[in-house]
Amino acid sequence: MANKADFAWMDGKIVPWEQATVHVATDLVLRGANVFEGMRGYWNEDLKELFIFKNAEHLKRLRQSARIMRMTIPYSDQELTDAFLALIKANNFQGGIHFRPVVYFGEGESNAYKPEEISTGVFIVAFARPHAKSIFAGVHSCTSTWRRNSDLAAPSRVKAGANYHNSRLAHVEARINGFSSPIMLNERGKVSEGPASCFMMVRDGVVVTPPVTADILESITRATLIDLCRAELGLEVVEREIDRSELYIADEAFFCGSGAEVTPVVSLDHYPFGDGEVGPITKRIQTLYFDVTGGRVPKYRHWLLPVYGRG
Repeated sequence: MANKADFAWMDGKIVPWEQATVHVATDLVLRGANVFEGMRGYWNEDLKELFIFKNAEHLKRLRQSARIMRMTIPYSDQELTDAFLALIKANNFQGGIHFRPVVYFGEGESNAYKPEEISTGVFIVAFARPHAKSIFAGVHSCTSTWRRNSDLAAPSRVKAGANYHNSRLAHVEARINGFSSPIMLNERGKVSEGPASCFMMVRDGVVVTPPVTADILESITRATLIDLCRAELGLEVVEREIDRSELYIADEAFFCGSGAEVTPVVSLDHYPFGDGEVGPITKRIQTLYFDVTGGRVPKYRHWLLPVYGRG
């Protein structure tokens, strides 16, 4: 079943969920012409407050995606932020949420991009999203036969809806074969990322992750974890290329992203990581991440935008 809520935001106004529609002839529908962000809000029960995580960073990446796609976003960052807050309050969320601002092309030709040639709209959908069970239990992964999009073809750096057909192929294949989210290699045969998340592994106490030049999304969660590992946990983090065979001798592994949060990977291609349980370093990283996003670490409150004004 699809996630839904009472209200959505559509081109400047809050509307009932059922009225958040676009025409079937839009470039959004016909060609998947959109860029978007996946954003999280974390609930602090003690404060009765909902915190949007790294709002400014997500808006910056949204504009970077739009720039590469030659899209003109018809709203300022402040207008979009005000829309986020208004929509969340309208839905009266009292728990963790996931929301997506989406910039899309309307009706027009496939090569149109100028504002006078093709309309450009924005909608925002938000819905309740508590932690998945896999966040704490871990997932069993596999190496996908599908390669990650090349920067020379459909750059993964652009968070565009059309790119996620590549992700869908990989994820459905993994599911059919009895696995959860897979690991994807790039055209060079090096580890890239998951279908909708970045990848990190631990070897001999060192956190290793593919570089941003490995055909990955420039993940905000990934960058956050790199900072926290170094500054708060005293862990060495290395960004470098990873061979497939190196995965099989890693001690721990996890996916990370706004949707995936910090999802432990307990096995890959039937090779267990460590003892096949969630690893101790992964647990430390996950605990710190949730403390930070939940507003329980004052040092990092500047990463958070309170929704209801109680935090």
